[in-house]
Amino acid sequence: MVLVHPQGGEARVRIVPRFSDVLAEPEQPALVAVDMPIGLPERVGAGGRAAESCVRPLLGARQSSVFSVPSRAAIYALDYGEACRIASASSEPPRKVSKQLFNIAPKIREVDQALRADSAAAGRAFEVHPELAFWRLNGSRPLTEPKKVKSRAYEPGLALRRNLLIGAGLPAAAVNSVAPRGASADDLLDALACAAIARRRHAGQAEPFPNPPPRDAFGLAMAIWA
Repeated sequence: MVLVHPQGGEARVRIVPRFSDVLAEPEQPALVAVDMPIGLPERVGAGGRAAESCVRPLLGARQSSVFSVPSRAAIYALDYGEACRIASASSEPPRKVSKQLFNIAPKIREVDQALRADSAAAGRAFEVHPELAFWRLNGSRPLTEPKKVKSRAYEPGLALRRNLLIGAGLPAAAVNSVAPRGASADDLLDALACAAIARRRHAGQAEPFPNPPPRDAFGLAMAIWA
């Protein structure tokens, strides 16, 4: 997690175990940019939610980082086989759940439950995606370098992202710092990029994809902001 002031200054980097801990931080952040799906559909079409379908074409070679979000019922299935069965039955054309997305389903459920239970929190939190954030910081152009190659950190891609973050006004000390224990270098840069979008939204400069955002059965907006 990264805490920033809307007008600049330091960036405070912390590891917090639960989404509810972010909402309860003593600084009481006015906006919470969440790199996790917010708003779960009852049924989905090709490519997942409209949010995923909107942003993938913008990201060029980075678009594979945007997972297709299945139905709420599939997200709440605790067994992978059952999740795939439900996802196939609630999508057109039928599509199973990716293993990568199923692995983060507990975190998706955690965010979903917290926001459904607290309308004030739902008003503060919004969905972001690091690669879309960097696309925005790069003048609405896809990045030419990946952050990892064969699952290993790729320094040219990390350097590109550091330069974009510093250019967006994030403090160089934070951008160039060592990631805290439990996080990797790209995790830190991704969190800082999400904080940059929170600043943009506070200033009225961010936009949702799609615009206007559709809402799920519980009223949660389903859009990725940048």
